[in-house]
Amino acid sequence: MKKSRYADAEPYVTRDGSVIRELMHPAMHAALYGNTRQSLAEATVAPGETTALHRHRESEELYHITAGRGRMRLGDERFEVEVGDTVCIPPGTPHCIGNIGDTDLKLLCCCSPAYTHSDTELL
Repeated sequence: MKKSRYADAEPYVTRDGSVIRELMHPAMHAALYGNTRQSLAEATVAPGETTALHRHRESEELYHITAGRGRMRLGDERFEVEVGDTVCIPPGTPHCIGNIGDTDLKLLCCCSPAYTHSDTELL
């Protein structure tokens, strides 16, 4: 079977301060599912919270908003995001996201190459 289950993805706090569930990551799932080049995670940011400004030297990242409202900082740009929006974050670009709503902000994060703590530089 080539699927992972949401309920099996244990949440943890990543370097930028968001709560992450790795839905599929080569370090955890390659032997089971065959993925080797990218990762997919769900991030949760509580109301009033903002992730730490950071960048990834190698990974291109996509954020897809699935719940809530946020304010994105992407390089020198700042803009609001809501359910259905997708943002491309090029490698090396400083970014963070804050929750400006009154419910959890949830987003899918896809990284290629796959997310690693060592590729995350806090700014």
